[in-house]
Amino acid sequence: MGALPKQKTSKARKGKRRSHLHLELPQLEVCPTCKTKKQTHHVCPECGTYRGRQILRVNDAATGE
Repeated sequence: MGALPKQKTSKARKGKRRSHLHLELPQLEVCPTCKTKKQTHHVCPECGTYRGRQILRVNDAATGE
């Protein structure tokens, strides 16, 4: 038979062990092209640019492209 714990793990000890297991909000920055918020080191979902270059062609719903 395998090893068994001799005592119950308290809520405080369990919480201290799990203190780094939490969700983090994504880091946002302002897109220099369209001035909307975007995730850092990612292509802007609004205008499709990354580091001043056009990477994605984004369809505009208003013009129907």
